[in-house]
Amino acid sequence: MEEEKGLLIVLSGPSGVGKGTVRKAIFSDPDVQFAYSISATSRPKRPGEVDGVDYFFKTREEFEQMIAQNELLEYTEYVGNYYGTPVDYVQKTLAQGKDVFLEIEVDGAKQVREKFPEGLFIFLIPPSLKELESRIKLRGTESPHLIENRLSVAKDELKMMGLYDYVVENDQVENAVKKIKAIVTAEHCRRSRVEKRFKKILGVE
Repeated sequence: MEEEKGLLIVLSGPSGVGKGTVRKAIFSDPDVQFAYSISATSRPKRPGEVDGVDYFFKTREEFEQMIAQNELLEYTEYVGNYYGTPVDYVQKTLAQGKDVFLEIEVDGAKQVREKFPEGLFIFLIPPSLKELESRIKLRGTESPHLIENRLSVAKDELKMMGLYDYVVENDQVENAVKKIKAIVTAEHCRRSRVEKRFKKILGVE
């Protein structure tokens, strides 16, 4: 990745860890300049939604053509509809020097890692399995069997930690946000990203 390009920041972690809550807290800061990755979907547009703002709305046939032409960083099918991250949007935004923030499930992050290894991959973990179970239960009306199933999946997802560059504990949302911002700042100072530009500026090429 050239130094003038933005970073693709991938935030992932097991179900129930609080990815969405942390992402919302990050974007509530007016100083944050990340571009939030807009997903493509084959589901119908809902009242008030805007194409290119809420989602890139596609027909099922168009979405399947995007899959066939390898135009998605990752995708999944949920309740009969496709959802995915368009490569074109991400690459164009990064080329403009903007950081792109992608909050995604573990399976999707694995797909992105394979196609975009130069991304910055951050794994959000719970303080403990007991705390994760508590958070899943707080979500609502799942049966004990479903909660147990989701915990089992989460344990498998935690084993995927090795795919990531950084691990952040979501003990308190504000602490997790501070750490993620610090990681992004550090990545922008990584020698491999800035060496060429600074050598040119300093005349030491």
